[in-house]
Amino acid sequence: MTSASARTALELTSDLPVPGLEDFYRDLHRHPELSFEEHRTAARLVERLKAAGFETAEGVGGTGVVGLLRNGDGPTVLLRADMDALPVEERTGLPYASKSPGVMHACGHDLHVTWLAGAAKALADGRDAWSGTLLLVGQPAEEAGGGAAAMVADGLYDRVPRPDVLLGQHAVPGPAGLYAHVPGLIMSATTDVEIVVHGRGGHGSRPETTVDPVVTAAYIVTRLQTVVSREIKPRESAVLTVGRIEAGTAPNIIPATARISLNLRTQSEAVRERMIAAIRRIAEGECHAAGCPREPEVTLGGSFPATVNDPETDHRIAAVHREVFGTDTVFDPGPAMASEDFSKLALGELPYSYWFVTCTPAATWDEAPGADLMEKFDAVPSNHSPYFAPDLSTVAPGVRTLVSGALAYLV
Repeated sequence: MTSASARTALELTSDLPVPGLEDFYRDLHRHPELSFEEHRTAARLVERLKAAGFETAEGVGGTGVVGLLRNGDGPTVLLRADMDALPVEERTGLPYASKSPGVMHACGHDLHVTWLAGAAKALADGRDAWSGTLLLVGQPAEEAGGGAAAMVADGLYDRVPRPDVLLGQHAVPGPAGLYAHVPGLIMSATTDVEIVVHGRGGHGSRPETTVDPVVTAAYIVTRLQTVVSREIKPRESAVLTVGRIEAGTAPNIIPATARISLNLRTQSEAVRERMIAAIRRIAEGECHAAGCPREPEVTLGGSFPATVNDPETDHRIAAVHREVFGTDTVFDPGPAMASEDFSKLALGELPYSYWFVTCTPAATWDEAPGADLMEKFDAVPSNHSPYFAPDLSTVAPGVRTLVSGALAYLV
């Protein structure tokens, strides 16, 4: 038997203005904006929220948007979409590709905003069918890691009611039409680490008079590869990525410093601390071995917390998604090594459910090499790829996931 929330969700989304939403998505995709620069995107979302009858607030946490719809007694449900793009040069060849050189919606946040706008209209138009308070958040700077915290620090919950439950979703690779739920840890924590190696610069023809920080940095990078493979238990997941090395200005100059930027992905605080300690030890050891004149500087940068779904909340949302989309469409892939700042909106205490919506076009999926799902998953363009291009067929389903999730509490 179908639940009331599932039936109502199907009714409220049976007549979605899909062509208009697709045009809205194309417009957002053409005009991507980087973290804390989402002025146009925020304005477009506000237009949609106001048209649907929401009270709105702008500039929350910099460029954040809040929409509020009070509709009688009942719980307060927060639906969130992140809005920022990435410094990636688009190579999709789409007719609506980015018009901003070097900037692209390579992570699907334009699709997230489209889903939120569609859910706003569907729920507002169908307000006779539910009771409670709907809180919609267009969040800036998820990619930079500071957007959710900035909104909270700027008095988000002083301006609007504190939610009883938070819901969010993310577009990911996979054959369009699947919904991944994990009742517990779904995404890992991340930590950025910066290492500055101090050498002694000089002429490239006289290396004996220098302490070459580039060579030392290369040894550090090589040795860091053993942190996960030799210092972390096989049953504990972790990733260490060296994303950037910077040194020097000319081929014949040995520079005085070299800079290494790392990114860690961990699923427990104990593993995170173990990795940071290993990084410090390796950097100090290699610099000592090279005779560097100063100790290296090891600095912790930005970080995201782990995303841990409240099991009861996630089971509830997954159940209504099974009713709306079919039992076989909802699955548990286990925790991902990706990271998010969505949980910062929960203040460490509010229950939330966060899930994934697969969005790879059917033709792209079918043409991908591999005999099984995981082989194909690894072969198709992923988030942050210059070729990442969600299928427009996911516009309506992505609205329904948010609407049905909200109605699991508001009906």
